[in-house]
Amino acid sequence: MANIIFVDIPAGASFSYSETKEGWISSDSDLANQAVDFIRKFLKEHPKFLRNPLYISGISYTGIIVPVVALELYEGNERMDHATVNIQGYILVSPLTDKFMDFNSRLEYAHRMALVSDNIYKLAIDNCLGNYVDINSANSTCLSSLQSYEECTSQINVENILEPFCDIQDPTLDCENDVGKAVNKWANTEVVQQALNVRQGKIEEWVRINKTLHYSQGKNDTFYYSYDIFSSFPYHKKLSSKSCRALIVSGGHDFTFPYVGVEEWTASLNIKTEVPWKPFYIDGQVGGYETKYAQNGYSLTFATVKGAGHIVPNDKPKQAMVLIQEHFLFYKLIQASSM
Repeated sequence: MANIIFVDIPAGASFSYSETKEGWISSDSDLANQAVDFIRKFLKEHPKFLRNPLYISGISYTGIIVPVVALELYEGNERMDHATVNIQGYILVSPLTDKFMDFNSRLEYAHRMALVSDNIYKLAIDNCLGNYVDINSANSTCLSSLQSYEECTSQINVENILEPFCDIQDPTLDCENDVGKAVNKWANTEVVQQALNVRQGKIEEWVRINKTLHYSQGKNDTFYYSYDIFSSFPYHKKLSSKSCRALIVSGGHDFTFPYVGVEEWTASLNIKTEVPWKPFYIDGQVGGYETKYAQNGYSLTFATVKGAGHIVPNDKPKQAMVLIQEHFLFYKLIQASSM
């Protein structure tokens, strides 16, 4: 039995709102602080949950936020300046971790997935000095090398390279898939909003992605939101010294934040490899691949899900569930062996 709390933050995400102009203004660091405050206040008001193992989870851009929240909860326990929370770890799906590394990894991913040829890849490697994101305009050979890469990938669905491309910048096109359309219809139904105790009249229309908040490569701060945390990797690094269990899941066909970048930063934590890259199975078939790291009370599982895109639970719900169950079973085995 598990208790799950979904939190709509910052104001403007999902059904959340503000009644003041100032309340709509937020940032990565503000969002992390709000999440920590919410967790502490919730547990203070509902002390029966205090002893429950607590995992912080998120998807996509919240890969920047979740490690910040988790680390503050661990360090708050160490400072003893708040009621102790039973923080045990965190779970991330298709996370953005570093706003250079993750986007930079797209070139290598494109090569691995045969979206670009060996020659296109080699030219970029030779001419761009490892930087395929912040290109020096004076480096004409690099710019020329990347033109073919851009041509080959510009019409690819970044959320899942196996799915049809739809230009989300074209207002005449409806790029929502069937799941997205179903969720939109469900969330905008009056009886659903009543059941969720949504305050009527505060949100005119529920949208899956608030574009005033949504981050894209190289996007600058807006009036409403400041993207002030460039990388969450330092927080992952600090968490690796805690008694912490992390599960990181990437879709094998996600071009948004490719598994290549996640594979790179998880390996660079320099944690002992407990189980090298190997397949996991669903109904006798390969469901994906996983690597396990563990050291001094810290453990991290990095898994890719075969055939899944950016929203892994939507694309491959059974595989996602198996990984979650395996993660918590592994945690229970560790607990039992330490008694």
